[in-house]
Amino acid sequence: MAANGTMLGEYLRAQRDRVRPDQVGLPGGSNRRVRGLRRSEVALLAGISVDYYLRLEQGRDRNPSPEVLEALARVLGLDSISTSYLLSLAERRPTQSDDRPQGWEPVPDGVGKLLHSLNLPAFVENRYFDVLAANSLAASISPRLVVGDNRLRAVFLDRDERNLYSDWEDTTARLVAGFRRSVGADTNTPRCTELVDELSLASERFRTVWAHNDVQALQNWPLVISHPVVGELTLNREKLGIGDTAQSLALAIYHPDPGTDSADKLRLLASRAPVTDS
Repeated sequence: MAANGTMLGEYLRAQRDRVRPDQVGLPGGSNRRVRGLRRSEVALLAGISVDYYLRLEQGRDRNPSPEVLEALARVLGLDSISTSYLLSLAERRPTQSDDRPQGWEPVPDGVGKLLHSLNLPAFVENRYFDVLAANSLAASISPRLVVGDNRLRAVFLDRDERNLYSDWEDTTARLVAGFRRSVGADTNTPRCTELVDELSLASERFRTVWAHNDVQALQNWPLVISHPVVGELTLNREKLGIGDTAQSLALAIYHPDPGTDSADKLRLLASRAPVTDS
């Protein structure tokens, strides 16, 4: 996995490639050799030297000021989420540990009780999208939403899981972008390295999307599922942080708009789900 300086450079290059010259008031033309902006153009618009910008892209300067990064974010047209991610790549961090060999971080008892009291599909995951707890209705939506599974592995490597999503390519792009935002600059932990290496070897689609360096939130993204029992379901998603936990646990809840066909279908699934959860 890349060090922070290299990650910063990779992210800047990926974003630079996406910006058309006309979007920042520069002339285009068919004789340009680069897909997006030139380094010199980015440096000029951000008010820094070309040599300094080159050092950032090459990972030779790992401590740029927030002011420089915010200027680059403006030039590259980054939104608030992407700007925050860019800033995080330059933060000084202590060496991160990963407690996975000793087992997953336990889900707080109160959260577990809440999870199983909800009459909505809900599950708890860590920052790597490992499922740590799930209620029976979540498993009714997807058999892979169970303790011990990983949502990235399921969506990319399990054919039945892939078939749940009518727009699988959009789903995978959004999921990987959310994963990048979740792990931030901490991609050198054993769990992150394990996941990215496994998926990079097994899935061409993952390699492609991972290389895009997109980051975004997963909230406010309607999930459209082609369910084998009730047909198409459109569900909203909420992702709520759980206290001050070492692995950034989150409670994810899927819910339909009231009065919709999807709400009726979800009630049908709830009536078929087991009465108790283990």
